[in-house]
Amino acid sequence: MFPGGKISPKQLKQMEKKMKQMGMNMKELEGVEQVVITLKDKEIVIKDAEVSIMKAMGTETYQISGNAEERIKGSDTEDAVEVEISEDDIDLVASQTGKTKEEAENALKEANGDLAEAIMRLS
Repeated sequence: MFPGGKISPKQLKQMEKKMKQMGMNMKELEGVEQVVITLKDKEIVIKDAEVSIMKAMGTETYQISGNAEERIKGSDTEDAVEVEISEDDIDLVASQTGKTKEEAENALKEANGDLAEAIMRLS
């Protein structure tokens, strides 16, 4: 329900109690392997997704968290859209983490070009 799981059991119980008082219900959707969001020309695939469903005022809201990647619509994951990574980004990640440029580039590719995520992966 909360990415990173940074909520104490006491806080969780208090929050669930308040939500119940307001007529809101939230539950985890078990057994989710992946979520695919289909756009006009591409798909966003979220693997190992955590999905929560919140019901309030007759409406269901889905909260999805996980690692996302883009792919061309109708293609397999192996054909995922390649993110262009600049030399400046590689240098920045390498200097911030003390790793080699090759390690920095690999981390950036795994993180789909996300600088913060690449730095966290190498730290």
